[in-house]
Amino acid sequence: MKELQDVLEYFTEKIKKEILKYFEKNEKQVEDLQEIRIRSNKPIILKIGQDTKVLKYIVEQEEVLEIFERICENSVYSYRKQICEGFITIRGGHRIGITGSAVMEENKIININYISNLNFRIAREKLDCSIPLLKYILDTENQKMYNTLIVSPPGCGKTTMLRDFIRKISNGIKEINFKGKTVGVVDERGEIAAMYKGVAQNDIGIRTDVIDNINKAKGMQMLVRSMSPEIITCDEIGGKEDIEAINYAICCGINGIFTAHGGNLEELALNPIISELFNKNIIERIIFLDKEVKGNIDKVYSLNKKNKEYVEIKKEF
Repeated sequence: MKELQDVLEYFTEKIKKEILKYFEKNEKQVEDLQEIRIRSNKPIILKIGQDTKVLKYIVEQEEVLEIFERICENSVYSYRKQICEGFITIRGGHRIGITGSAVMEENKIININYISNLNFRIAREKLDCSIPLLKYILDTENQKMYNTLIVSPPGCGKTTMLRDFIRKISNGIKEINFKGKTVGVVDERGEIAAMYKGVAQNDIGIRTDVIDNINKAKGMQMLVRSMSPEIITCDEIGGKEDIEAINYAICCGINGIFTAHGGNLEELALNPIISELFNKNIIERIIFLDKEVKGNIDKVYSLNKKNKEYVEIKKEF
């Protein structure tokens, strides 16, 4: 219920009343709430688990603009950079997607006018969800981590697991006598740490340094040069510059864990950008998440450096 209360404060009284009315009748569904979509002249839509619930209330354009002003704390200019990225992170780590009429200049978005749609994405941490990953990623004997790529289609839990893994290795894991590591996080879209006015809204550990609102390649270079991380990480790599920055960090003796979109090893091998990491023998572990059960591990591959091939590791249940 806390997550719902976090976002309700931004809504008008009428919209807040309608949403609360629904959950008073369906209290158990609050824990599965993922999104609240607000569209001009359209009904409120709630995404609950894999289902959607359409409320009868029709949102007026003036209400969308009032909510938007509240999100920006009545200072739209201060949030202009985030607006141009298409989202704003609010207290609690929740993210609001924004659409409207984009203003372009030199092929770049410089503003979004006539805001018409808002998507409140509810942020929830799942502590210890990364425990199944540990035996595949950590080399406890040498107090090191294998360079790792976590892969799945969107919505399968990559970022949630990555965030929890960062927390655990940053704090240290007493149960397996793994000492805490200094972690550098490039949080380009604010989905890992969810920084709000310089403070991480998610628990990412005591030895973690975050740089956000910056492209992954530039962010990795800055962290390596300024914060001396032992481990570096970012979400959803895919650009050529990302690969070059990862290579630079690894060559500096830093270990890395990253995520990427994909369905299987064959698809990744056909990706001309991701395949560069394989050709350089940088990634030592590839972990595919289950497409059906969010957060579950499907397959794990280990790099055989002698043969330069990835060999599937039999999962332990």
